[in-house]
Amino acid sequence: MDWSSSSLAVDDEFEKLAMRINPPRVTVDNTSSRKATLIKVDSANKRGSLLELVQVLNDLNLIIRRAYISSDGEWFMDVFHVTDQQGNKLSDDGIAERIQQSLGPRARSFRSLRRSVGVQAAAEHTTIELTGRDRPGLLSEVFAVLSDLKCNVVTAEVWTHNSRMASVVFITDEATGRPIDDPDHLSKIKKLLLYVLKGDRDKRSANTAVSVDSTHKERRLHQMMYADRDYDMDGADCGSASDRSKPLVTVENCVDKGYTVVNLRCPDRPKLLFDTVCTLTDMQYVVYHATVIAEGPEAYQVVFISLKLLEIAYFSFKMHIAINTNTLF
Repeated sequence: MDWSSSSLAVDDEFEKLAMRINPPRVTVDNTSSRKATLIKVDSANKRGSLLELVQVLNDLNLIIRRAYISSDGEWFMDVFHVTDQQGNKLSDDGIAERIQQSLGPRARSFRSLRRSVGVQAAAEHTTIELTGRDRPGLLSEVFAVLSDLKCNVVTAEVWTHNSRMASVVFITDEATGRPIDDPDHLSKIKKLLLYVLKGDRDKRSANTAVSVDSTHKERRLHQMMYADRDYDMDGADCGSASDRSKPLVTVENCVDKGYTVVNLRCPDRPKLLFDTVCTLTDMQYVVYHATVIAEGPEAYQVVFISLKLLEIAYFSFKMHIAINTNTLF
């Protein structure tokens, strides 16, 4: 018997039970702050709670000005000061319900069902994932192949960093407008795109994947870039405290508090907190507490995690890469 698998299954069922008993409670406060709307979320804690919540806020195109995060133990309580893209308070009365539905147990179980049984009929497109060496004209070549194969590109997002490229492309059949699910057609798409990605210089590390399923583009791109080890770079310049145009990441091991404190300072930009939380999640770290301030040109994040001393140098380097060089197109 695999005791580790059994233990994970029990933990997962325990999480589901806790979520049913104590579903997420979301309140929207438009009176406490003069400049921002306060979104307060408290719920039974589960793996990935913070990532799901930040992902929802980003999907709603909200700008996070401040955040106070606490998830140490069986409960998490988060407060986000947010505005719309124009810097105004929120006026959408249904935003609390939308956040609550996204975090609730019903939404979670539906996502798990889609992953486990592949509900192809409910999908609106076919998803293509690409990773490989970046070069001028690569995206044009990819789209030319898809056009020749009678594929309609619905949307695409590409990240490049350190001479590496990752892309998530949503396509449909040009004739029907529906997802492409013919195995032979999918196999041909994958084969030709892999040929384009490999080119003359990337014989080993190029990769393609095709599926008929939904995926969160930005979350998946984080995972793809991390798996591709885009952070491997010789002689990286991690910036200095005197150069305010570059990110600064410091890591302090506070033995008396039982945490490692990560301080991040860098020019503010959209979705910075999402990138930070994604990177921490991919590195298998749990955020116990955090404070975020992003009310000016610079953003400050103080994050409490658990980290071994020997991991500090690598961790600092990876976090610097994550907040500085993910390029969105």
